[in-house]
Amino acid sequence: ISPAFAQTGAAEGPGLLGAFLPIILIFVVFYFLLIRPQQKKVKQHREMLAAIRRGDRVVTGGGIIGTVTKVVDDNEVQMEIAEGVRVRVQRGLISSVLAKPQPAGSEPKEPGGGEQSRGPSGFRKLRGGKSES
Repeated sequence: ISPAFAQTGAAEGPGLLGAFLPIILIFVVFYFLLIRPQQKKVKQHREMLAAIRRGDRVVTGGGIIGTVTKVVDDNEVQMEIAEGVRVRVQRGLISSVLAKPQPAGSEPKEPGGGEQSRGPSGFRKLRGGKSES
C-alpha cells in the first residue's frame, strides 16, 4: 500500500454552523445599522403626521411649503400655499413640519432660560464667554 492511499479519510469542513455563521453575523450587522434606524425614522414620521394641526407650517414631498388650514380627515389636509390659494393634499405626502404655531399670549423663550444677554454690538453674548468692554 502506498502512503498516499493510507490516509484514514477526508478532512471534515467547518460544519454547518461554521458555514452559516458569517451570513448570520452580516444579517445582524445590517439589522442594527440599516433596518432598525429606518424603522425608527418611519415611526417618527407617522407620529409627526398624526400630530399635524391647523396652523402648522409644512413641506410636502414635492417641495411645496404651506400652512395647514384644515384637517379634512385622517388621510387628507387642506393647506394654503399662497394668499387665497388652498390645496388638499394627502397626509402621507407631508415630509416635514417647519413650525408649530405659538399659543396666544406666549412669547418664544430664549434658549438657556434667558441667561444670555446682548452685548454692546447688539449680538447675543453666550454664557461663559468673555464680554467685550
